[in-house]
Amino acid sequence: MTLYPKLIFDALEHVRYPGTGKDIVSSGMIKDDLRIDGNKISFTLVFEKANDPFAKSVVKAAEQAILTYIGEDIDIKGNISIEMKEAPKPKVVSILPEVKNIIAVFSGKGGVGKSTVSSNLAISLAALGYKVGLLDADIHGPSMPKMFGVEDARPEMEDIDGKQCLIPIEKYGVKMLSIGFFVDPNNALVWRGSMASNALKQLITDAYWGELDFFIMDLPPGTGDIHLTLVQTLGITGAVIVTTPQDVALADARKGANMFTNEKVNVPVLGLIENMAWFTPAELPENKYYIFGKDGGKRLAAELNVPLLGQIPIVQSIREHGDAGRPIACDDDTVSGAAFRQLAIKVVECIDDRNRNQAATKKVEMKN
Repeated sequence: MTLYPKLIFDALEHVRYPGTGKDIVSSGMIKDDLRIDGNKISFTLVFEKANDPFAKSVVKAAEQAILTYIGEDIDIKGNISIEMKEAPKPKVVSILPEVKNIIAVFSGKGGVGKSTVSSNLAISLAALGYKVGLLDADIHGPSMPKMFGVEDARPEMEDIDGKQCLIPIEKYGVKMLSIGFFVDPNNALVWRGSMASNALKQLITDAYWGELDFFIMDLPPGTGDIHLTLVQTLGITGAVIVTTPQDVALADARKGANMFTNEKVNVPVLGLIENMAWFTPAELPENKYYIFGKDGGKRLAAELNVPLLGQIPIVQSIREHGDAGRPIACDDDTVSGAAFRQLAIKVVECIDDRNRNQAATKKVEMKN
């Protein structure tokens, strides 16, 4: 007997999918991979749901239909594959609808200068003319009040459209909130993960941020409840990873990158910043001493296939400005201030490129 596709499809029209009562041919359940090799037939059945309870019974019914309506000498047993359609990932709806871009600044371990980068990035973006908000989400080690010189500030409540809202502290063109405004700085904050996550969500949802171009989140180091809470609560535009060049920091940064790009989290990594890249003493401005190793962040960025947004050297004035409550980015006439300004420009460029690529992809999908 000569086998041909129509003969097979005619036989399979007798098979009904129990969930709908429709035949598997008109339902589009047969993938376009039908193969005929002599008397051997193979193809794939596609099911809408993962772990479909009718999958096995439908396969058996399809095998029996071919043997019944075409012939018992047909080799079909075990040749029907099963494919489950992926359920569409739910789109994360941001609880900050007036915020255009939400950027998570992350480090795999503490002490690499993540908060310094966050504060200077926020101030640099504001200096470029953008509306910027900054959330100190490092709930166990809040440092933004100190870095912005507002340790004694206490955010006030205002009635906004019938709702009592917390008003962020504004300085250097940046709207900022931190758990540090509400706790005793001399006492350790001993909270379980759920308590910390809920406090952080309250800082976001109960505050009036208004329209923002960029919302910078200074995350705590590591990977845990707080990170997952923010990803599930906010539509994060992308993450910026901060690391030093040393192997210990790079290993933790690599884990953090994997957390964001994991299919369950699915947050793009916009780029990587190598902090403390080298040390140059003031009296020897041409010299570079690679205290923590050379180009470790650069190599990791290449490995992760993400842009290297900048290499920030160890500079005494960066530390001094942060301790004095006036981050170095406030003085763009300094070398370090200009470096953070360039960093901000690169972050904006990365987001613009990402948005263009997404628009182009969507356009192609619509055409197809």
